[in-house]
Amino acid sequence: MDKEYDVIIIGGGPTGMAAGLYASRGRRKTILFEKAVSGGQIATTSIVENYPGFPEGVDGYELGQMMEEQARKYGTEVVAAEVTAIELDGHDRIVKTTEGDVTAPVVIVSSGAEHRKLGVEGEARLTGYGVSYCATCDGAFFKDQVVAVIGGGDAALDEGLFLTRYASEVIVIHRRDQLRASKILQERAFATPNMRFIWDTVVEEIIGENKVSSLRLRNIKTDQQCSLDVAGVFIYIGLVPNTQFLAGIADIDNGGHVRVNLWMETGVPGIYVAGDARAEAARQVVSAAGDGATAAIAADKYLNELHEELKRTVGASQRT
Repeated sequence: MDKEYDVIIIGGGPTGMAAGLYASRGRRKTILFEKAVSGGQIATTSIVENYPGFPEGVDGYELGQMMEEQARKYGTEVVAAEVTAIELDGHDRIVKTTEGDVTAPVVIVSSGAEHRKLGVEGEARLTGYGVSYCATCDGAFFKDQVVAVIGGGDAALDEGLFLTRYASEVIVIHRRDQLRASKILQERAFATPNMRFIWDTVVEEIIGENKVSSLRLRNIKTDQQCSLDVAGVFIYIGLVPNTQFLAGIADIDNGGHVRVNLWMETGVPGIYVAGDARAEAARQVVSAAGDGATAAIAADKYLNELHEELKRTVGASQRT
């Protein structure tokens, strides 16, 4: 990769790929960094049913790959690397990565978010040994076994329904007495014979020697504890934004989300934050792509204005 670009994009989910598509089609020299797999969270989703243009739905991983292909077609350079820091130097924004440093006047942060952890005993030790955050990645390992899903939102039910294809029983454990998921997902879940629910309950411990064997549960209303035998546990209790490298640069709320305006602009010229990393995001594929396009359009305008400003500065210095 080169050292200087017009636009640097951090994150290769729908937001980043849309930003790359718009920026590179605008003939801006664009590089995109993605530390994992293109598509972000959707790459681990078995089927995306609510993205326009796919009436029968589309495989999440496949959709992510198609987005990357389209962005590359117009010139976006995609590099597998993790961003560790951003530094400001006048109009330049220096992005430090595990593959080296690059500089550009514009940085679009579309770094998304990672799954929130339960933080209970056994979770970290048994991750990969029965503890998972991706049903489409690991569901097939639990054929004809009992698994638990922790959470009550769209992700929990969507991934839980996927697990019913393999598991003999999927037990959804939710800390409240009603779900937060969309009505259509609730209807499907309640109508699925091998899915049942445990309400008002939290996981206190994940138990197992070399693999998950059971969960220690506590009812938050009665404080009663019990054990539940399961072969695996899939955790969907929210997301934590990947915005650590913006500390001290952007306005970040208590949840780690960056506050931006309607054009995805932060308080720092040339730095934009879009998608799940920003505050008040809808957290949908379609809105994420829209965020990326919006940021790229705003960035293109900023680059034009910066170019004119630099021309005036050079002209003034030549006259003196």
